[in-house]
Amino acid sequence: MTQNLTHLLTRRAHLPAQGTTFYRGVHTTETDGLFALDVAGDAGILSLYADLSPQEEAELAQECAVAAHLGSVYLKRRPPEARHAANVDREWLSPPEPIWGEAQAEVTALENGVPFLIRPGADLSIGLFADARPVRQWVRQHAPTRVLNAFAYTCGFGVNAALGGSQVVKNVDLSRKVLNWGQGNYALSGLNAPDEDFLYGDVFDWFRRLANRGDTFDLVVLDPPSFARGKGGAWRAERDYARLATLAAEVTAPGGQMLTLLNHAGVSSAYLDRMVRLGLEDAERQGRAAHRLDAGEDFPEASHLKAVVWTLDT
Repeated sequence: MTQNLTHLLTRRAHLPAQGTTFYRGVHTTETDGLFALDVAGDAGILSLYADLSPQEEAELAQECAVAAHLGSVYLKRRPPEARHAANVDREWLSPPEPIWGEAQAEVTALENGVPFLIRPGADLSIGLFADARPVRQWVRQHAPTRVLNAFAYTCGFGVNAALGGSQVVKNVDLSRKVLNWGQGNYALSGLNAPDEDFLYGDVFDWFRRLANRGDTFDLVVLDPPSFARGKGGAWRAERDYARLATLAAEVTAPGGQMLTLLNHAGVSSAYLDRMVRLGLEDAERQGRAAHRLDAGEDFPEASHLKAVVWTLDT
């Protein structure tokens, strides 16, 4: 296995020279669905999609470390029911200590030259989703004056918008913890990060508040989870994305754009498009799919990521 891992990792050896030290080293399509390996600096994040014995887990982690020249490897167990088990079996799914090597609570890794804080042992989500790298780059290259970044997580889209020249960037998330993490990412790039640009609370509530104020944005980024629980009940992307698109359209300026993302294998691109169009109709807006963006080159073959830039009517 080690020899094969080395061969697979060689395919991405050019990325650090291009300013990217956070990337998918080995994808599930290259391991028959058994595992994936993300690389963040000299830390590895090993995601397992099948049951292995503790000895097998440790051996695989060591093989990954040797093949990728890593200082540590962290384990993420990802059974099909992980999204439901995360609240009760968090430490089993995502052990806080490395399975191999010395602990690294925080790693600063680069994405297209932009530094981000990665916390490999913090949770199943480590601070950034590598497959959306080209989408964040698009935001940086096309950053308009006013941007609303919904479901901001650690503000990767917000950082890129600000670096691209956007004058106003609002980041919205239900977690203060990840918004604080996002402010740390802003600081790494020397960006101003006033508290008023980091809006804590339910995204749907914030959309309504912003609409009531008459606030509009030239670009609204929608990057929701596929499933989540909140005070309003369970969010399911396959059921609720149209309602989200309606609220987003109401705060999108005339001629502005919406960037819709979803990482969900069970939702097709055509179905997501249909939900977005239904949402636009409910908002009495018209729009067209202007750009379709793919995952990075380190995500070969089919990717679960759908990313579409919609241009709305004037």
